[in-house]
Amino acid sequence: MLRRSCLKLMLAAGAALAAPAGMARAEMPATVDQPVTITFYNYNLSSATAGADATRELLKEFMAANPNITVEGIPVPPNEILSRVQADIVAGRQPDVAQLVFRDLIYIARDLGGNALEDMVPAAELADHLSGMIPQGLDLGRIDGKTYGLAYTFSTPILYYNADLFRQAGLDPDKPPRTWDEVKAAGEAISQKTGKHGFFPGAYGSVDGTFVYQAIEMSNGGNVRDGNRLTFAEGGAMEAVKMLRAMVDSGAHARIDVGSHMDTMASGNLGMFLYTSAVQNSLLKSAAGNYELRVAAMPAFGEKPTRPTNSGSALFVFSKDPAKQRAAYELLKFLTSKHAYTVITSKIGYLPLRLDIVDDPQYLAEWVKTHPMIRPNLEQLTRLTANVAFPGPNYRQVEKVMMDGIREAVFGEGDAEAVLKQAQADAQSLMPE
Repeated sequence: MLRRSCLKLMLAAGAALAAPAGMARAEMPATVDQPVTITFYNYNLSSATAGADATRELLKEFMAANPNITVEGIPVPPNEILSRVQADIVAGRQPDVAQLVFRDLIYIARDLGGNALEDMVPAAELADHLSGMIPQGLDLGRIDGKTYGLAYTFSTPILYYNADLFRQAGLDPDKPPRTWDEVKAAGEAISQKTGKHGFFPGAYGSVDGTFVYQAIEMSNGGNVRDGNRLTFAEGGAMEAVKMLRAMVDSGAHARIDVGSHMDTMASGNLGMFLYTSAVQNSLLKSAAGNYELRVAAMPAFGEKPTRPTNSGSALFVFSKDPAKQRAAYELLKFLTSKHAYTVITSKIGYLPLRLDIVDDPQYLAEWVKTHPMIRPNLEQLTRLTANVAFPGPNYRQVEKVMMDGIREAVFGEGDAEAVLKQAQADAQSLMPE
């Protein structure tokens, strides 16, 4: 706790150094008339995938169209980027724009000095740019009615399945599971008749699994918290975890290392895999010539509508200098434009938050025709539900205790309900009053 308090004091001091008196309140200019350089902390740039190439392509296009703006892309791995932003603020190297995940939203807005776009951009100009973006996506980056994070790279959980294993198990690949009961039955059949793993969700990682887990439990009417009171061991959330445990006990749900799920699906050794749409292109490449990969919407609890939550990131502006704020906002506008989402969707695999481009021949129409696997995920956006972040200085510890408890409840030998209730009690002690 002392370490957290010291960090908050250092961040406050760093923000003060980065923003001389009055500068943060100065009006952002309407245009960039003089050369300005801004930093862009980006985790896609740190990868060895199409995400880095597509991001570099977009930044090159942006600078060509805006010759007065130089964007210094700073690649940082996703598990390190928040710490890097924190450290550079403390060191007086104020970041201008950062690609950060939604789980850090409350902390960024209340403690890290992120700018609310409504406080930075004229209302009419902001409304004009946000027009056409799906409201549920915009709501993900809002705190107290203001937009701190502008939704950027984005996905929801989708059910990948191996059509060849379905056939070998006597299942119809044209009729993928729609409910969790059907997933359990299909998983048992695949395990028993093929010797391969039946089902696994990417729901247990301490960072990337939270959104898949929340999508599952929210689809059963649960939630992880009610205000500052944790509820992940109650009601529909508890029943969802018990369902997963029952699938493990029956053999339908694989017992594999939580870090190996992608490799297991890519190699053709897993029948069904619930995970982000962002890995679709990668899985398609692995499956080519080896097995037939298909996708379906995430499973439901009976007739209850699913509530798919979001993974991915938002763009946050930290600039305090008005000229850099304008340059940063121009970058945000470009990266969330129709053209940029065409690149982001077709070359990386994230969902477009401007649905009017999907069937527009100027943008994604031709690509979608040849990549119909994106359709189930697009349909899920109509039921998009925010991935719930935790408040307070210990928010990441709270999340870790929760996820540790869920893994133990699902894979352990003890009583799932008792394990999860203890985890909730332990995590509650770390929550704000």
